[in-house]
Amino acid sequence: MKTVIIDYGSGNLRSAEKSVVRAALDNGIKADISVTSSPDDVKSADRIILPGVGAYADCMAGLSALDGMRDALEESVHAEGKPFLGICVGMQLLSTAGLEYGRTEGLGWIDGDVKEIKVNDPALKVPHMGWNNLELDSDHPVLDGIKSGEHAYFVHSYHFEAADPNSVLAHVDYDGKIAAIVGRDNILGTQFHPEKSQSVGLKLLENFLKWTP
Repeated sequence: MKTVIIDYGSGNLRSAEKSVVRAALDNGIKADISVTSSPDDVKSADRIILPGVGAYADCMAGLSALDGMRDALEESVHAEGKPFLGICVGMQLLSTAGLEYGRTEGLGWIDGDVKEIKVNDPALKVPHMGWNNLELDSDHPVLDGIKSGEHAYFVHSYHFEAADPNSVLAHVDYDGKIAAIVGRDNILGTQFHPEKSQSVGLKLLENFLKWTP
């Protein structure tokens, strides 16, 4: 089973790779895991992971700058239905658009926009950074063995407001609901960083490697 982590100049690539490798090894999953910027590798992969760190527009520009990558993703994820996982800004890029420093069109795979986090509680800061309790909103194979109340690690100032509440599989409370996991069909995205979320992150990655949508 070939799993690729896309390198488009924005992401915790090596820590993500290390965590995916560990999730595979710890659970006896035979997986060929690699970091790549090649559209051909994406086309030949069985599973695809898109990490992301930084500004929405910069990440979208970086992804679009890889010749053939958008087409490879559309073919692999939409036409062929391969399991896809977006992480942090990689999750946000699934949206219709990001509103950080103006409007930037996203991949448009899950309807909704990425907007700045607004908090009224003076005790809470933006960016939303650190551990927060997941609240699961839906059953999903990638959430097997993960319970509401378990912790995940977040670093972000913008959040995904999904047009369809059913697209939100888990949320956290940060002076209001913030989408922690979005998904539909073979597409999944986590606002938190599985590679930094210890047991919860490793369990989610294990489930993703086993997932057959």
